[in-house]
Amino acid sequence: SVVEDEPAAFDQFGRVASAGPFSKGYEPFVPGSGGSFQDDLKLHIDRLRLDDRKQLLRKLDNIRRQIDSDGSLSGLDRFQSQAFDVVLGGVADAFDLSKEDPRTVAKYDTSPLTRFDQWKDMNNRNHYKANSNSLGKLCLLARRLAERGCGFITITTSFVWDMHADVNNLGMVRGMDYVGSPFNHAVAALIEDIEARGLQDKIMLVCTGEMGRTPKINARGGRDHWGGLTPLLLYGAGIPRGHIIGQSAKDGGAPATTPIRSPNLIATCLDTLLDLAQLRLRVDLPQEVMQVTTGSPTIFNRE
Repeated sequence: SVVEDEPAAFDQFGRVASAGPFSKGYEPFVPGSGGSFQDDLKLHIDRLRLDDRKQLLRKLDNIRRQIDSDGSLSGLDRFQSQAFDVVLGGVADAFDLSKEDPRTVAKYDTSPLTRFDQWKDMNNRNHYKANSNSLGKLCLLARRLAERGCGFITITTSFVWDMHADVNNLGMVRGMDYVGSPFNHAVAALIEDIEARGLQDKIMLVCTGEMGRTPKINARGGRDHWGGLTPLLLYGAGIPRGHIIGQSAKDGGAPATTPIRSPNLIATCLDTLLDLAQLRLRVDLPQEVMQVTTGSPTIFNRE
């Protein structure tokens, strides 16, 4: 956690960190869950001793491969390499925001943007507070991790974008004040920081949710779940700027042009990282990966 007293994450509505059909080896690392993870990621011996240990490990691996003639242990090389990259790349330091310029930390700070005393009536008030206190710092943490080579970084907002106007959630007017302002500030700070560091072609920012909200306001002044349309914002990675892709109906409830669906978004993200034409020629990839790279035009190739 980047702030104190942040409520624990909950997964009643699905596990954000799930690897889906893939094995647990593909699940992401979730920081802030306690333990000594940050200290474990640090190098506690000098580089020469580490190199000696790597050489010893290679010798042991050679012996092990001779024993394991069926090749079932060959996959360990990749995980060992990742472990060394994590330690030597200084990933542990990325979690220590005290090593960041205080002026940069202040630019990301979203905590002053909301007044917590105004929504004591909400059961989810602690999640609103945590979102306002932490969102900017989470974006800063994401930038620090990206600089150190982390390929995929996910920030979640504890479901504070629900706008049902019930005992748990704020309505549209108060809700947008308390989640919209931190979001605008944090994303703007992240983009400005990325460009100041010349990383705009190396980092891709994707802002979206799992669904939209009903075009019609409910009787309590809120909006409910809506699968017909949802906002999507993309930045960086060399993609065109200032473009509005597609159109919605007048009430914002459905696409008025050819829909942009999840496979289009996934293919767009992969297209910024990989050569999809070469990827489709590989025979060692899971079928689930091939499904999102074949026959799904990227967003910016659409007419």
